[in-house]
Amino acid sequence: MHESVLLKEAIEYLNLKEDSIIVDCTLGYAGHSSEILKRIPKGFLYAFDQDEEAISYSEKKLKSIASNYEIIKSNFVYLKKELEKRNQSHVDGVLFDLGVSSPQLDETERGFSFHKDAKLDMRMDQNNPISAYEVVNTYSYEDLVRIMRIYGEEKYASSIAKKIVQKREEKKIETTLELVDIIRESVPFKYSREHHPARKVFQAIRMEVNHELEVFEEAFQEALELLNPNGRVCVITFHSLEDKLCKKMIKEKTNVDSALRGLPFLPEDQKPKFKEIANISPEKEELERNHRSRSARLRVIERVKL
Repeated sequence: MHESVLLKEAIEYLNLKEDSIIVDCTLGYAGHSSEILKRIPKGFLYAFDQDEEAISYSEKKLKSIASNYEIIKSNFVYLKKELEKRNQSHVDGVLFDLGVSSPQLDETERGFSFHKDAKLDMRMDQNNPISAYEVVNTYSYEDLVRIMRIYGEEKYASSIAKKIVQKREEKKIETTLELVDIIRESVPFKYSREHHPARKVFQAIRMEVNHELEVFEEAFQEALELLNPNGRVCVITFHSLEDKLCKKMIKEKTNVDSALRGLPFLPEDQKPKFKEIANISPEKEELERNHRSRSARLRVIERVKL
């Protein structure tokens, strides 16, 4: 079963009080949500997820702990809108865990894994009309190169895209392992030997299918707007693109205006409304126990004033 990465640290940095109002934007299989719920007996937890299997599993798990929670079946890009429907305009903490959960990777039929044969899918929300199949079979050569370069940082993007376009003209590319074979044919043997050649391409397609970066950017800004003073947003990222974006947004919110830097006294209205609290990686013990934690990073930002 899925083991939540940076669980102890995320719970610690959320700075939970017994009456805290908390949002877990990425419920998954309730690893973080379960621990949050145990610590807020007089508070409330809102948890977002689109995945019906994850929701069904987590509902049972959370119900066994307490009843002061609600699971919202929605993309977290609608964070503010969904909370407004529930007359909730301010919260004390928001958590984003941006990794794909282990069960999603492990369930062959979901098509997230490049190790198992399945239909090309990769949708976190099964109602999403765009799946990996559409991306692989209908995107132009230029668009395939773009997503592989931007989202996968794949140096052989152009040769892989060229081979995909060539193969799909012969017949549609239906499964994950068909795609893996095409990728293998497109890259030097040495590259395949060093690491799995499909890892970056699968990541890129998954991010495109689920619009992961755009959705996170929008939701992060909304999360900050919702925070009470001393409230925190914790973000767990798993690859450099997410982390760079998170770092950039935190910097924008916590930096003093360059024209005012160096002043002996900073006017109150010019002080940043937010401060950076933490930027940490998993401890050695967790890295040894859970190989999926190796690229993880936790960044934390706190609202100082309204």
